Amino acid sequence: MTIRVGRVSTAGIALALALTAGCSGASGAPKALAKAVLKVATTANVTTWDPVKSFSTEVFYLANVYEPLLWKNPPGSAQPYTPALAESWEASADKKTWTFHLRPGVTFHDGEPMNAAAVKASIEAAKDHGGAAFIWAPLKEITTPDDKTVVMSLSYAAPMELIASSMYGAWIVSPKALAAVKADEKYYESGKDGGTGAYTVAEYTSGQRVVLKKHAAYWGGWDKGQYATVVNTITPEAVVQQQMLTGGQVDIATSLPLENIGRMRSDPKLSVIDCATASSYLGFFNTAKKPLDDPKVRRALSYAIPYKEIIEVGAQGFGTQARGPVPAGVFPYSESTPQYVQDLGKARELLADAGYADGGGLKLKLTYAAENQSQKRFAPLIKDAFAKVGVTVDVQAILFNQQWEQAKAGPAKAQDIFLLLYWPTYSDAGSDNLWSLFHSSEKPFFNLSYWNDAKFDKLVEKAGTLTATDQARARAMYGQAMSRLHEQAPGFFLYDVKAPLVAPKGITGLTCNPDYSFNIFFHRLAPA
Repeated sequence: MTIRVGRVSTAGIALALALTAGCSGASGAPKALAKAVLKVATTANVTTWDPVKSFSTEVFYLANVYEPLLWKNPPGSAQPYTPALAESWEASADKKTWTFHLRPGVTFHDGEPMNAAAVKASIEAAKDHGGAAFIWAPLKEITTPDDKTVVMSLSYAAPMELIASSMYGAWIVSPKALAAVKADEKYYESGKDGGTGAYTVAEYTSGQRVVLKKHAAYWGGWDKGQYATVVNTITPEAVVQQQMLTGGQVDIATSLPLENIGRMRSDPKLSVIDCATASSYLGFFNTAKKPLDDPKVRRALSYAIPYKEIIEVGAQGFGTQARGPVPAGVFPYSESTPQYVQDLGKARELLADAGYADGGGLKLKLTYAAENQSQKRFAPLIKDAFAKVGVTVDVQAILFNQQWEQAKAGPAKAQDIFLLLYWPTYSDAGSDNLWSLFHSSEKPFFNLSYWNDAKFDKLVEKAGTLTATDQARARAMYGQAMSRLHEQAPGFFLYDVKAPLVAPKGITGLTCNPDYSFNIFFHRLAPA
């Protein structure tokens, strides 16, 4: 699997668009926005151009090159989904058979027809070796009664419309491209692609630049004024993005310093919206090593964490305290899920009960992604708070890939505390967050707490089979699982992220959608 490094490497979650300095005028849209070229500063690195293996920040580009069967609409929309490569779909009463009717007349960028065989091949590839292969776990078989019909037979009931609209693992790819990458794993690296989307990959310089060009024959069509070329400059530092923005080098910056958003609210040329996201910050305790193998110690440290201060300093106020690993607004979130609050007295009491009075000389190592500015701000707050209960913390900022390798080397060599930014692959945090982060596994992928709990496992396994047919019962079982997490504390849950959306008055088509909060769909943007 490809690591979703964007889970923690994103320098900031804020999506920010602002007017290029000196280009605004009272008579209309800024001149820069009227050009055919849109210039973007982004934090999104590319770990792979393979849309099947992708599970990282390159989704920022791939979502403009490839398309799924359906798009999930933002909360509050008149319809929950927008047809993409499927025009319509229906499910059997038991939710174990799903039929998708494909859009006619669509071709891939390489000229191949988008048909039932192509959809079948794409999904089977994703299930077999995809970065998000786990989303297709319910799928038993795909059949193609005709060229424009795809039937998915499941081994258990599942919300296939959610899975088919996933941000990862659901892209439909040209059969020619699938065959080519099978023969040569570097096929995509020369700038080729196998999508049906509005843009193609025209240029790529690793770690520096991605250029997208419009696909003239895009089935969705083009209107006058839409951007024919999008030049993305990879810029991890939020301050540098702001300098590029105010200096006129870019039209869009995807990560601005959160501490400067307040000033932007008073700018008459800008509008600022606080967008909900499906992202949240958490930390893992290494439960396979002493002293963190003791739930009392883990609960003690959970009580020591300064949650409010972390939101004020780390998130600059753009967050709300998390209730477990399921973000607010995402199934199966529940207001009844218990939270820890800072209580240093309770923390000291639990440490003493565990045999570590006055901290007992405990020394722990905490790592966070050096690329992540929010973690850089709040990691020292955790160190200071733990010191108040006698626990010494060695805070280390290392690149995420290095942090990941350290954790994957095995619990004996891993850090004691691992900070992480996570978001669900699709809008079901039961089958993703709860399972991916804390379900037992002999070779854990994201369960970097190394926690194994049969009671928790049984609850999430059963709940996952009920989501499509008895959501209330599934929610109740997931609620029990989250209470178990609170009780056993294999990790701690900091805050759900809110993203300030700063947009110029001279651009249209920009919307908030927590299911795709890392993406900008360039084809929808145009000068006002």
